[in-house]
Amino acid sequence: MSRPTTCSVVVPTYNRSRLLSYTLEALTAQDLPADRFEVLVVDDGSTDDTAAVLDAYRGRLDIKGLHQPDEGYRVAAARNLGIAHARNDVCVLLDSGVLPHSGCLRAHLDSHRADQQPRAVIGYVYGFNLDNEDAEVITSMVDPHDADAAIATLAADGRWPDMRDDFYRRYDDDLSTLPAPWTVFWTCNVSARTAQLRAVGAFDEAFRSWGGEDVDLGIRLQLAGARFEVNRAATALHYPHDKAFADHMATLVPNYCYIADKYDTPTIRLLPAIPTVNPFNLNEVAAFLDLPRCADVLAARS
Repeated sequence: MSRPTTCSVVVPTYNRSRLLSYTLEALTAQDLPADRFEVLVVDDGSTDDTAAVLDAYRGRLDIKGLHQPDEGYRVAAARNLGIAHARNDVCVLLDSGVLPHSGCLRAHLDSHRADQQPRAVIGYVYGFNLDNEDAEVITSMVDPHDADAAIATLAADGRWPDMRDDFYRRYDDDLSTLPAPWTVFWTCNVSARTAQLRAVGAFDEAFRSWGGEDVDLGIRLQLAGARFEVNRAATALHYPHDKAFADHMATLVPNYCYIADKYDTPTIRLLPAIPTVNPFNLNEVAAFLDLPRCADVLAARS
């Protein structure tokens, strides 16, 4: 298997043209040569000026706009459309409003070139707030048109590290031996080999509400042998936008129940207990209970 040298950046969007423009602007500043990455923006039926934003970046990026009709929440299907059209070795999955550092794409590729084992790479994300509670302060501190400077500002301030940082440090950023590394595989800034994403079926399009579709994909990547790791050089800023975590929780728990029923292994059965079982402690709970590896449970059934 050849070492990956190119990537396809898949960005789903829905009526977030301003946030999308920040993401695209940051992608124009990547230190990876322009002929080694493409950008696939998948519009989930927007009615704002998303098309005009895309047009503004043609010629500045190797960019392709894909569109699906607005039939409700279909981010899984949107990402799959991007993955299906990807031409390159690795897919980097970003959200609209996530601003990658100039070295972000190169760092993702560096992880995938480390050896022949496929990887599920988790990039580092500054500024993520569950309820957007610090939005006003963060937006007053950073310039969304200069991702590197914005990230440097937040890193120096120290108040908004990646909210998973304590979890990462517990394992020295190497999540490969954990029973459930997929608990933190959040597709705001992650990557995997394009061929492996397709081989595992990409995203499950049964997810039609917020939450869990990325964890579900992470489970299948682990079952297919992907090594999970954090790459802090694959850094990005999550620029604040309107959201309500309480509303998200209302759909997240049913989606986790769906995942638990889908795989029905003892470790994955812990998912619906979130938030009672903290996602950052789920691996310790699985170890304490001496639960069998998911791959072993599923292999025994086959």
